[in-house]
Amino acid sequence: MATQLENYQTVSVTKTVSVHPKALLHPQKILSLSNLDRQCPHLMYLVFFYKPSPAYKNLSLNLVFSSLKSGLEETLLTWYPAAGRLCPNQGDGKLDLWCNNDGAVLVEAVTHVKISELGDLAQYNKFFEKLVYKPVFDGNFSKMPLVVAQVTKFGCGGYSIGIGVSHSLFDGPASYDFLCAWASNSAIMKGKGGLDQLQQPVHERGKLLVGNSLQAPNILTTKSSKSSNSPTRAAAIDHLYQLIMQAAAADHHNLSDVGCSSQKSYLLRTFHLSSAMIESLKRKVSGKRGGSFSCSSFEVVAAHLWKSRTRALGLGKETMVCLQFAVDTRNKIVPPLPKGFSGNAYVLASVALTAGALGEESHESIVEKIREAKNSVSNDYVKAYVEALEGPQATLPPLMELTLVSDWTRMPFHKISFLHGEAAYAFPLVPPIPHVAYFMQSPADNKAIDVWIGLLPRALNSFSHYFLNGLQ
Repeated sequence: MATQLENYQTVSVTKTVSVHPKALLHPQKILSLSNLDRQCPHLMYLVFFYKPSPAYKNLSLNLVFSSLKSGLEETLLTWYPAAGRLCPNQGDGKLDLWCNNDGAVLVEAVTHVKISELGDLAQYNKFFEKLVYKPVFDGNFSKMPLVVAQVTKFGCGGYSIGIGVSHSLFDGPASYDFLCAWASNSAIMKGKGGLDQLQQPVHERGKLLVGNSLQAPNILTTKSSKSSNSPTRAAAIDHLYQLIMQAAAADHHNLSDVGCSSQKSYLLRTFHLSSAMIESLKRKVSGKRGGSFSCSSFEVVAAHLWKSRTRALGLGKETMVCLQFAVDTRNKIVPPLPKGFSGNAYVLASVALTAGALGEESHESIVEKIREAKNSVSNDYVKAYVEALEGPQATLPPLMELTLVSDWTRMPFHKISFLHGEAAYAFPLVPPIPHVAYFMQSPADNKAIDVWIGLLPRALNSFSHYFLNGLQ
């Protein structure tokens, strides 16, 4: 019986091709990457699900595949770095982007499985891993494509499109723009058009390159000072350093063991927060001031998640805990980055407390701290952050005391229409740091938030209790 089930759940690849720009409009060149780009060179995957529709009745897999291929060829004319490869800089060995037109990879596949059999598409399913193309990686980034995609036709007539994009290539907003351009150029079930509304990409990293007016002292070695002339420090780097030292002390001062006690399998869960639940939480927070206190959905949900996760982990009261969240610096830098900037432009803002203090703090107080941290991200903060990443990079170990949040609510990936209409869901596969919490816009309600997070098995039930009960 198990063998029959495994055979039924097989996804068979029927075609694999390299996709190159429609014409070679750009000569080969090396595009210097910023330290923000180099933090995560691996592929980040999204799976788009399009449920069966009467509109697909006469739609063949070959037509879908051919349309996606021609659309990508067209898109790579403008987004040409996506057809390149990463390569080590000959001077310092750090990764840069070689725009060599080696191409992206597009895969065609079929399965007997029906989309309805996958259950709730908002919840992680191991089967999703079969819906993306994962190139063999031997540690040599110069051989790894920066964009890969797999279109799979289901037994019910529905489709999935699983796409992987190197995080060194684009950040979230740039990836969203790239995919919108690709969908518009593919025109599988509609006339081409809409590109006039899309911002043309700017691929040069400009001011984010160290040496291009972004030099600042290394904040890990510079002593703090209350002098007005002291350099701005990036709190996120300071706090991360302190968390690592705290973990090292707990692990008998062995830095190589930091995080190892947390390297268990994470359980991936999505929690649906309806717009009514979020408004209820806002009213609870603002009610203490008679309604005079207002906050964003991100601020109040991030505050609530931090308190709930820390409480669920049962950390000691004197343990330092930290909330870090991504802030877009496109308009924080002076002058701002150009419209259409396609590189990584996010830095982390940070709030740190002891677990005991966090438990006693009100949601309102935490929201204010989040707002202060967000507002602290200035031109000087970005300088200090980028410079702090200039040293040797290492993989961040899972730290229980660190709560990481990435806000995707302004990037409604499910609205990208590769086929007819919106996707039923756009699901991110496991990221390099599994305990990051992603805030995503819900396809059912654009004011609702789907919170996708990796949790340790022992903390799942208690987190669910604290997180959801606090929203009632």
